[in-house]
Amino acid sequence: MPPAARPAEIVFLDRETLSEETALRAPAFPHRLTTFERSAPGDVPARIAEADIVITNKVPVPAEAIAAAPQLRLIAVCATGTDMVDVKAAAARGIVVSNVRDYATTTVPEHVFALLFALRRSLVAYRDSVRAGRWQTASQFCFFDHPIRDLAGSTMGIVGRGSLGNAVAGIATALRMEVIFAGRKGEASPPAPYAAFDEVLRRCDVLSLHLPLKPETRNLIGAPEFALMARRPILINASRGGLVDEVALGTALRSGQIAAAGFDVATAEPPAADNPLMDLLDLPNFILTPHVAWASREGQQALADQLVDNIDAFWRGHPRNVVGAG
Repeated sequence: MPPAARPAEIVFLDRETLSEETALRAPAFPHRLTTFERSAPGDVPARIAEADIVITNKVPVPAEAIAAAPQLRLIAVCATGTDMVDVKAAAARGIVVSNVRDYATTTVPEHVFALLFALRRSLVAYRDSVRAGRWQTASQFCFFDHPIRDLAGSTMGIVGRGSLGNAVAGIATALRMEVIFAGRKGEASPPAPYAAFDEVLRRCDVLSLHLPLKPETRNLIGAPEFALMARRPILINASRGGLVDEVALGTALRSGQIAAAGFDVATAEPPAADNPLMDLLDLPNFILTPHVAWASREGQQALADQLVDNIDAFWRGHPRNVVGAG
């Protein structure tokens, strides 16, 4: 910790990543908070040069920025993912990196099922048809231009059995769906209660992803995996961009290998105009939302509260939610 004779210098690099209505309470110790709505990568070394504590959501804190901050003691990540921080460089300096965990176990699962209900019942397609005047020209009280299917009795495959995967499973079970968790890709006989990854792809009517993006999970779902999806499932990714090969996704949707897809993430955010996902927006069986599954009012407030709890705990000498360098 810095000397008690002066307030701690805290720098928040990207306050804009939380909504204006999200309250960020003051840490419970003497401090001076400098807030930037956004920071370009080139701004970071100068902005954190005198900081004791840095808060970041998506702004990278690389080794060179860490080296330029001699007083830095804590990097408090305002999210779960910490790939924007050079954790190894921080550890080499004895700098603690903390993250926010399990704050989204209501908002993300609800978003997953919002996407799933909309796609399973073709809500967007029917809304667009009505807006285009199709109902006025129908020969009877309704029309059946788009497929509608119940969720009850279908099988949901879940990849990732952390707090979010388990919460999604709980909702699915309440909806009378069968739930199967996928084992690690390539593992022929995973321990109970997991089923082999390829078996889950073959059996599922819905596949929902809930795992971090790591080298071993990048493009976890690509052309070979889509080819295994015998039941033409709906694919939901409210987890991380990069888990799915986006080019292969487009091919799978257009060829009918999968029935539909709902995504809340992209490989680069915001996506460029030439991102493959942007070419799918006119399809009636594809929904893309702008990485907001986590962002209910309640979810954002829980995140902000836990962020400050992490900072206070560190200052008391009991750091929590510490991210390892391994």
